[in-house]
Amino acid sequence: MANIYDINDRVRVAATFSAGGVNTDPATITLKVQDPSRNDTTYTYALVTVTRSAAGEYYKEITVDEAGYWYYRWEGTGAVVAAGEGYFMIRESQF
Repeated sequence: MANIYDINDRVRVAATFSAGGVNTDPATITLKVQDPSRNDTTYTYALVTVTRSAAGEYYKEITVDEAGYWYYRWEGTGAVVAAGEGYFMIRESQF
């Protein structure tokens, strides 16, 4: 079941990268976000649009402005090659 939020909430999406059970920073970090209208936005650690909170731990806060399902995909390359996807839902407002 998807997490459910409201329009104009700030949603935090996070990822943890590890190698051999130890949190490890990949050489590159990319986050792709798709809104309900199927518009894609790409964020990267290199462009300082993704935040590193600790070794191997990254997050992005997204202010959501549209009802429907939002999808995201984290990708890491280099020391840790990994990817993971998720989604959350923004409910319609009655106002």
